[in-house]
Order: sequence, then C-alpha cells, then structure tokens
Amino acid sequence: MRVAIFTETFLPKIDGIVTRLRHTVEHLQRNGDEVLLFCPEGGIKEYKGAKIQGVSALPLPLYPELKLAVPRPTLRRHLEKFQPDLIHVINPAVLGLGGIYYAKALNIPLVASYHTHLPQYLQHYGIGALEGLLWELLKLAHNQAQLNLCTSTAMVKELSTHGIENVDLWQKGVDTEMFQPHLKNRALRERLSQGDPDNPLLIYVGRVSAEKQIEDIKPILEAIPNANLAIVGNGPHRANLEEYFAGTRTYFAGYLEGLELASAYACADAFVFPSQSETLGLVLLEAMAAGCPVVAVDSGGIPDIVTDGVNGYLFSPNNSLSAIAACQKILNLSESQREQLKIQAREEAQRWSWAAATIQLKSYYQSVINTDYMSSVA
Repeated sequence: MRVAIFTETFLPKIDGIVTRLRHTVEHLQRNGDEVLLFCPEGGIKEYKGAKIQGVSALPLPLYPELKLAVPRPTLRRHLEKFQPDLIHVINPAVLGLGGIYYAKALNIPLVASYHTHLPQYLQHYGIGALEGLLWELLKLAHNQAQLNLCTSTAMVKELSTHGIENVDLWQKGVDTEMFQPHLKNRALRERLSQGDPDNPLLIYVGRVSAEKQIEDIKPILEAIPNANLAIVGNGPHRANLEEYFAGTRTYFAGYLEGLELASAYACADAFVFPSQSETLGLVLLEAMAAGCPVVAVDSGGIPDIVTDGVNGYLFSPNNSLSAIAACQKILNLSESQREQLKIQAREEAQRWSWAAATIQLKSYYQSVINTDYMSSVA
C-alpha cells in the first residue's frame, strides 16, 4: 500500500501528534508499505525509509514552534510520481487542505484524522467567539473525507455531534519498550527536584502552552508545600509560567527525549495533567507505562485511559480542591498500595501497542480503498 500523509507538524517539532505519526510511519514502512510525508520544512528528508517532502513554512504568530505551510502546485507533481493508493490528512488546517484538494482532483481515496481539539483552544487565546465558525470550517474540511478518525471515544462523539460524518476510533498506542518503571534514576530525580530528591516530586510533560492549563497545578503546590514540580517540555507560554510559578518549588526542564524522558516519568511520584482539551493524552499512557501514578482532569479523552482509583486518580474540571485531594491520595498511599497502582497502570498501557494501532489503521485504509467502509458499518 502506498500512502501519502499530509501533516501540519512533524520533526523536529515534538508533541503527541508527532509521536503518533513517527510510530505510524515506522510500522507502515516496517510492514512493507510505502509512505510519502508532506509537512512543513524542517531539514530532514527521510524518516524510517519514508520520503519527506518539506514545504516552506512561516511560524504561527501565537505559537512560533508551529509553522504554516501553504500548499504549492508542485505537490501535484510529487503525488503523481508517487501514485498513492490513499491520502491521509492529519489535522487538516492549511497544508492539509492541499491534501484534501489533490485527493479530490486526482480521485484518490481520502482519510482525515482529528488530534487537536482546536475549538476549545480558542478560549485560552481570547477568541472564543470564533468557536462556532471554526466548527463549520472543520466540518467543511473533514466531510470531504470518506473516513474521519479520532483517538478517543469522547472526540468521536464530539465530532459527530457537530455534524462531522463517517467518524470512527483510531485506538491509542504507546511504546512500552521505551517507557518502563526500572528506568528510575536517582541523579535525574535530584536534578528535576533541584537537589531535593527526598520530598515528593510531581511532573508535567507536554506542550507549555496556554490551553494546557498548567497554572492549575499551582494550588496543589501551595497545599503540599514540600512538593516539587518539574515541567518537562517547552512552548510559547513558558515565560508567563516562569513568572507565575516564581517563588514555588518549580523547575522548568525544557525538552527531554528518549531514555531521559522515560527516566523522568519513572523518577516522579505523580504525573499531574490538568489539560481539559485533550483528544487523547498520549503522555498519560507514557507515564503509566513508566510506572508513574497519574492525576488527571476528568475531561476529553482522558477517562478512556484513566480509571479512577484503579490505575490513577481523576479530578473534577476547574476544581482545585478536587485536584489537591487526588494528589494527596497518591502521595499518601502505602508502599504496597502504590506498587499495586503502578502495576495496574502498566498493565493498562501494555494493552495498547503501536503495532496494534497501525494494524487497525491499515484495516481502515483498506476499507476506504475498497470503497466498502460505509456499507460495512451501515
């Protein structure tokens, strides 16, 4: 199978979308499929055997790490040379619209997938009044596809409610070989806790941006004054957060990758995730695979992953007392209770491999190519 993928973001950018896409490309190529990736220009020309066609791009004003790549007429030439069996557009916004256009123009089957809950982001950037318009634009783009995939049941329902058709679930995935409990590292814990490894260490991993609501962790630090917080990641909101958390026991670690990131999860006493805009929350699965107990808001795709009191703890949205109570529960567990929580978290993560997620994706692809997808679910 030959698949052309259009994505608004890829390496060297690091986020959950890029992680899913990296593993998807790797497993498709490993299974004998061929992938051509169209993405904002980033310097790399190949990934795991897949050719990368970079498109010149400009930084997004509100979020310079994200780049807007405007489709070029030359894309058609690359597609005609590659002759894909299917086009997959990831989070169609600008470059993805080119993928949609050429799928229609060249009569190529089209799949789209939804990974970023953009309508909810608008509120955090002061333009919430545009939410209705954005849903209409999303509906217009996604309804060009024969199939639209989401990464959680909550998002399947959300898109369907807003008039997006032919929606189904693309199962979650995590690298359980990379993220493991035994990678706990005393030296890294000392660094993340700023030389205070014997007190509780909380960790946040992800984009450092307004929609992640990282500010909501501060009341937890105030209620548990001996706790340290490590914020792993980077983004446009970092300077604001450094000022907001000034005077607290907070360390901004920047990006960590590979085994160092896996060790950071394993070192922490709890992973705290306050974002209400998650379509899935891949970092939660990574934390669970690494044996790090999770405390997360009961919103979006998160309840698909975290079962309260079984493999982590959930707290109510916009409720700092609920978040504090959930963190205190984890920190007050006995050693045996904590070990049981870690085991159950790891077991949940082990249910979801990238190989299985890609096998499922390929079955969706084949159904769309065979034009029998809708008849099979009617």
